[in-house]
Amino acid sequence: MAMMDDAGRALVSAAVTEAESATSGEIVTVLAEASDGYTDVALLWAAGAAFTAMSVFAAFPEPFLDRWDAWFAGWGHEWTTGQVASMVIALGLVKFLGVWLVQQWQPLKWLLVPGPVKSARVRAQAVRQFKVGAERRTTGHTGVLIYLSMRERRAEIVADESIAAKVPAEVWGEAMGDMLSEIRRGRVAEGLAVGIRDVGFILAEHFPRGEDDANELPDRLIEV
Repeated sequence: MAMMDDAGRALVSAAVTEAESATSGEIVTVLAEASDGYTDVALLWAAGAAFTAMSVFAAFPEPFLDRWDAWFAGWGHEWTTGQVASMVIALGLVKFLGVWLVQQWQPLKWLLVPGPVKSARVRAQAVRQFKVGAERRTTGHTGVLIYLSMRERRAEIVADESIAAKVPAEVWGEAMGDMLSEIRRGRVAEGLAVGIRDVGFILAEHFPRGEDDANELPDRLIEV
């Protein structure tokens, strides 16, 4: 599913071209629908729910057994250890499957992913994309990746080693703030363009464009 129309892509590409006109740095933009499927998180919620249900049953078996007696077994039924153990296991399985299936509804699944986990996965994916598409791909090791992950509503800026040596990580905060301010209003292409502009200003200050500078990385938006 396309996350940006052709006009938005053209806007982003033009912003990269303009920003790079004043710097030897190279800016790569990546727009991702999501940075991870979070299947492991869904499994942990399901396993946690199953374990909790089984633990409550084991600690307070009488209400469960009384209810089961009322429904199926009849008064005065004597439960064997094996039957009780089977009921505990069955309860755990039912709870696991129930919680797993409920999380197939995507809004709930994403709501249950903790914020720090989303941030860590977005950062990890941004670094992976940077290693593939920008790291040490330029002559002076001056690549910068702007990464935006829509589902998590998070963004990252990752810089090559030559840039990181001169530009502290907190300097990118203003570019990030300007970019996210636009994106929060639903203006994704405009937000990326603003972020690219700010990154270009920072790069131009530390890495001005030389006469023989060549465009080494594509200016187009990469969608994954």
